[in-house]
Formats: sequence, C-alpha cells, structure tokens
Amino acid sequence: MPTTKKDYLLVAIIGFLFGLLIVPILQNLKLSFWQLTLFNVVVVVVSFTIVAIVALWAAGLIAKKIPVIMQFAKFGAVGALGTVLDFGVLNFLIYLTAISAGGGYSAFKGVSFLVANINSYFWNKHWAFKKEVPVGAPPAETKTAAKEYSQFLVVSVVGFILNVGIATLIVNVWGQRWGVDAKLWANVGAFGGTLVGLLWNFLGYKLIVFKG
Repeated sequence: MPTTKKDYLLVAIIGFLFGLLIVPILQNLKLSFWQLTLFNVVVVVVSFTIVAIVALWAAGLIAKKIPVIMQFAKFGAVGALGTVLDFGVLNFLIYLTAISAGGGYSAFKGVSFLVANINSYFWNKHWAFKKEVPVGAPPAETKTAAKEYSQFLVVSVVGFILNVGIATLIVNVWGQRWGVDAKLWANVGAFGGTLVGLLWNFLGYKLIVFKG
C-alpha cells in the first residue's frame, strides 16, 4: 500500500504530539543538558515532527520490497506516541504529588497506561491496522466488529497487567539501584513495563485483534 498524504499528515501530528509531550518528561527528570525555554521546546517539537515524517518516508521505500514494514512503521509511530503519553501522564502525576514509589506510583502507572492505551486503540484501529469496511455491511460485519473490540479489551487487560506488573516489580520489588534518582528510577520502571506491554500489544493486535 503506497504512502498517502493523509499518512504523512497523521504521522506529522504524531511527531508533533510526541515532541510536545516529551517536554514535561525532560523537565521532571531535571537533566543537566535540558533547560525549559521556548526555543528548546520549539526545537524539540519541530525536530520530532520532521523525524516522524522522514521515518515514514524511509519506511515507504522499504515497504516497496517488504509491504509489512509500512504497517510495522505505523504501529511503531503509534506506539511511540502511546509511550510518551504514558510517561507524560506518569511524570505529570509525580510532579503534582511528589510521589515516585509505593502504592501511589503503581496507581499512577495504571492511570498513565490506561490513558495511553485508549489513545493507541483509536490510532491502531483507524490507521495502523485499518481495514476497509464495505458500505451497508451485513449483520455479520457488526458481529465481527463487536468481537474485535472484545478481543482488544482482553489483549489490553493482559497488556495492562504486564505493563504495571513489570514497572511495579522494578520500582517496588527490585527497588532503586546504583544511586539513581528516585524519579529517574520510576521512569526506568515505566520503560520496562512499556517495553513488555508494547511487545505483547503488537503480537496481540496483529495476530488476534486486527488480523485479516
């Protein structure tokens, strides 16, 4: 399937949102090389928007030989947005409450994952794994859609358990290590949970929910 103008527009929106949402994460981590200024924010947002467009263009070239690459690239873009949304909501909650461990952290991680997951469903459903639905589809199509949504919920619940469970294991069971700052370690836990959750979600969406 060739890359369309709509694809470039949507991936540009993803890149823009990614850049915008990563700003509070950088600010909360208090990195030595990062300063919250209008110039830096603009550079980050514009850079990620351009990177997203170029990445999709490159994927389009590869997809001429390996068609599945385009779907994988779209899923990757959606996953990147979901990840930064997950981290962004988590860091926003940590920033508001100064809670970066314990039960409060697990609750925050659960909320951030759910927000990101709902966002990812709509992007995957209507873009990455989009299927053409015939106009005036018979009742069977409606049943298929209902079944698809139910399968999505099941895959998402398992992904939720894996995501929050891995993050909680790293932060609350394994615990802060190597003198790493508590807020940074909270993000290490979030990354571990996100990585496992994304892998599960891709396989689940590809092989179960949006197959065909």
